[in-house]
Amino acid sequence: MAVEKQTLEQLERNDAFTGRHIGPDTDEQQAMLNQLGADSLAELIEETVPGAIHNLEPLKVTISMTEQQALNRLRALADQNKVFKSYIGMGYHNTHVPPVIQRNVLENPGWYTAYTPYQPEISQGRLEALLNYQQMVMDLTGMEVANASLLDEATAAAEAMALCRRSNRSKHPVFFVADDVHPQTIEVIRTRAAHMDIQVVVGNPYTELDKHDIFGIQLQYPGTYGEIGDIASVIKQARQQKAMVSVAADLLALVLLKSPGELGADIALGNTQRFGVPMGFGGPHAAYFATSTKLKRSIPGRIIGVSVDSRGNQALRMAMQTREQHIRREKATSNICTAQALLANMAGFYAVYHGAKGLERIAERVHRLTTILARGLSTLGVKCNTSYFDTLTFTVGSEQNHIYRKALQAGCNLRLIGSDQLGISLDETTTREDISQLFDIILGAGNDLDIEQMDAQIEISGIHHEQRRTNDILTHPTFSRYHCETDMLRYLKQLENKDYSLTHGMIPLGSCTMKLNATAEMLPVSWPEFANIHPFAPRNQVQGYMTMIRELEQDLITITGYDALSMQPNSGAQGEYAGLLAIRNYQEANGQAHRNICLIPSSAHGTNPASAAMLGLKVVIVECDSNGNVDIGDLQHKAEQYSEQLSTLMVTYPSTHGVFEENIRTICSIIHKHGGQVYMDGANMNALVGIAQPGQFGSDVSHLNLHKTFAIPHGGGGPGMGPIGVKQHLAPYLPNHSVSPIKGAHEGIGAVAAAPFGSSSILPISWMYIKMLGRTGLKASSEVAILNANYIAERLSEHYSVLYRGRNNRVAHECIIDIRPIKDDSGISEEDIAKRLMDYGFHAPTMSFPVAGTLMIEPTESESKAEIDRFIDALIAIRQEIKKVESGQWPVENNPLVHAPHTLSDLMEGNWDRPYSREEAVSPAGNRTSKYWPAVNRVDNAFGDRNFICSCPSVDEYR
Repeated sequence: MAVEKQTLEQLERNDAFTGRHIGPDTDEQQAMLNQLGADSLAELIEETVPGAIHNLEPLKVTISMTEQQALNRLRALADQNKVFKSYIGMGYHNTHVPPVIQRNVLENPGWYTAYTPYQPEISQGRLEALLNYQQMVMDLTGMEVANASLLDEATAAAEAMALCRRSNRSKHPVFFVADDVHPQTIEVIRTRAAHMDIQVVVGNPYTELDKHDIFGIQLQYPGTYGEIGDIASVIKQARQQKAMVSVAADLLALVLLKSPGELGADIALGNTQRFGVPMGFGGPHAAYFATSTKLKRSIPGRIIGVSVDSRGNQALRMAMQTREQHIRREKATSNICTAQALLANMAGFYAVYHGAKGLERIAERVHRLTTILARGLSTLGVKCNTSYFDTLTFTVGSEQNHIYRKALQAGCNLRLIGSDQLGISLDETTTREDISQLFDIILGAGNDLDIEQMDAQIEISGIHHEQRRTNDILTHPTFSRYHCETDMLRYLKQLENKDYSLTHGMIPLGSCTMKLNATAEMLPVSWPEFANIHPFAPRNQVQGYMTMIRELEQDLITITGYDALSMQPNSGAQGEYAGLLAIRNYQEANGQAHRNICLIPSSAHGTNPASAAMLGLKVVIVECDSNGNVDIGDLQHKAEQYSEQLSTLMVTYPSTHGVFEENIRTICSIIHKHGGQVYMDGANMNALVGIAQPGQFGSDVSHLNLHKTFAIPHGGGGPGMGPIGVKQHLAPYLPNHSVSPIKGAHEGIGAVAAAPFGSSSILPISWMYIKMLGRTGLKASSEVAILNANYIAERLSEHYSVLYRGRNNRVAHECIIDIRPIKDDSGISEEDIAKRLMDYGFHAPTMSFPVAGTLMIEPTESESKAEIDRFIDALIAIRQEIKKVESGQWPVENNPLVHAPHTLSDLMEGNWDRPYSREEAVSPAGNRTSKYWPAVNRVDNAFGDRNFICSCPSVDEYR
């Protein structure tokens, strides 16, 4: 066979990452284009994208790197970071990630590429893991209900304030925050309160509480300086004032301390980071949130509940809070959409692996080392707190800077407090040698303290007898079964096998962009130089991090056409909030605080109206026309009607209906003409990168879902990142951070998240994605995403009605098929089709959003033509099955669609009385070699709502 000669340039180009990331090769792309009647990708894009916004200029980002080139470049940046021993504390601690969890969960695509468990039948593994997490939180906090999970401790505290406000009948405007709450938490609470008509008072709760009429109070337990206060007395006093009490508690400390629930708190919250999740320069980490039962319907976020399937077997599902925003819109209790599921699973598995005795050993050892440190300091005259779990604050007067610098020279970070104090927080990684080093740093090398002797002689404790926990923790059998690594490994694999992820096949969810999360992009997440950094470490220790973040910011600015960007929001919904907050602050600074009307199209994501309501904006809905576009006449009318009060338009582009609206420039100009600002939801940015720039066609601010367009994996429901890009006039109103100020940000602008750069340790994923694709690969990704969606729409159009199309009969990067006519004719619903797709080996598309009775399909650019054809063939086969129902061959109430999904239990059933065969039930596509088996039959949602249980069952035999 003749070998074609290639130049060095050709050989290197053929090794480019773009060909690995994009599914269809050039021949397959051409075959798809032929199906669409287009000669080239360029022609298809020209037919699809309005010329008024189409950017023909190449992106001014770097040319593509190979995987190894990008890894080498990032390795060089990582080496610029200095991994010091961190004693800073403030809610962030060094921790040991159990290797069995690191390798089999954090670094396992079976766990990190799964989607939010909205289809519970193929999500039972992570649902069980999250139920374990909830049980762990309830056990340690002493509360009756826990969610699964929130974004970080600071935003969880802000959510607690909001919950207290709406659940307490008190009309008092004051929310009291103890002055020993972590400073980053205080700042986020203040930011959130500013537009909620809430007055935040920070003070000493033991001496100042009775001076204020309050509706709620936030406490820290133990306090940020280490003291374990008598919070029971504060809770009692708050009760007398008819105020609700929220307690931010260290979860490891609660292993030894009386729980907030036992002390009478209404809400307990905090960070689970130290349960086996690296600090990561601020995240991602799962925040826990737990309440009493009476508040269960007001809890923000997601709750995993226990139900049954159609056979009466136990099955898990998301309960109550499931995408609440899409139902309640601006009346939703929060705008939270992304959780921290992957990190919550890691924390829950940490507790499962160690069990109660293991956690007690870890907590007692940390406390014992702290006691030895406290005794040694006090012996030589250094004063520090006498009540503590793991944190000491000691007074050193004018020696503060000298000792601090001495610690830095020894590779240690202490906490600077005021002008004469230092803080030290210990953790499970602390050793005897570390304590000796700390003695040398603080007291001098000749201190002559003998740790072993002190350990043998010390009888005191930093936890008073009456503060000690007396009840058992983690008593459920799951927490005592898997302490041997063999058993733990098999348990993790058993749960993984119950879940559908991108390792199984395409997840064609509209608006969710489940693309390839390349291994090369994921590798740096585990590098110690990124993972083991405290978010408040001195900036000269994180030069590599800062360079990486600045490069990513600049690339995103270039891609979007904005002028400035904030990396702080740690979810898409947080990005919405931060973007609207920038607009509100800008308008207030320019004498336009009265502008409080937010126009939102009826098709918008549910988080949009929820975010607007959080900022005190009044939501006015703008109708859409019969083609799914914003009704320009209705928009014009409402913009004129509310001209004096118009603050913002929130619009998604391409539209939530999956089309490029021709009039987007007109839409933006109408808003600007009436003095408003345009917020563009970035959920659909995967259709724009390299093709159009929202900052150049009229938008003032957008958030970007890095966990969609820019390849950060969804993690079974989180993590996410939602940075915001803004035009120059809004740049002064981007979030800052008082604990760790951001270069270029303006003083006086508060933080919206606990860490200055959000979930920093996952930003290398998007950095790698952009560097490896480069200017041509990024554009090609968007083009092929649009090609794949149009190919699906075209092939399905003979069998299903495609609800909305744009110019030249094209769709954007997703399409909606209308199931309502089918349901009218056959009784088969969109849910029946979604469940039946599981039997064909697929995750369902997005159901009933943005239009009830529809399925929204987004293939992304990463799926091959073969996989896309397999999906299309499955939907066509399902349509033929529906025709059998329509013709009466199969009864409406007894057919494979209404019984779907089918499980091994169906195959093993002795008496098969259905009008279709077992083979038709479980293997309709004839795929026997790689059959995906749902873990349970169809879950009964109504049963779960009537019988609300969010804890592990007493006998967990549902596996």
